[in-house]
Amino acid sequence: MFVELMPLLGDRAVMITVARLNQNSVRVNVIPSRKKKEDENAALATPLSFSGTPEELDRELGSSLASYVEDNLRLQTALVEAKAEMEAAAKAAREQAKAKTVQSTRKQEDSAAKETTSDPAPADQNMTLFATQQK
Repeated sequence: MFVELMPLLGDRAVMITVARLNQNSVRVNVIPSRKKKEDENAALATPLSFSGTPEELDRELGSSLASYVEDNLRLQTALVEAKAEMEAAAKAAREQAKAKTVQSTRKQEDSAAKETTSDPAPADQNMTLFATQQK
């Protein structure tokens, strides 16, 4: 039983409680503690409960614990990979948005430069505030 728990114990403490349910039944609870990390998913600390006769628990508890620990470690790996992928996607989106902003700014600067370098209108075609008087 403890061999199966070793991979889980490397990361966190595990509390085990054993209670007698009736004359020939026992309940075993395996409760992993949460890590100190605030961003840890609560699913990684899901408690596990087994009930049965002492003989059944002797026979099946070890393999059930091994399966639980394996699933827990697989979930932990999947969550780490998903977080890394999300961070990479967010970084790529920020870089793409930044590139679009830089490209848009350059286009605006180019169009403004073209407008200032175009030929000014002839002086007699300039609009004036006052109408010219004819003599």
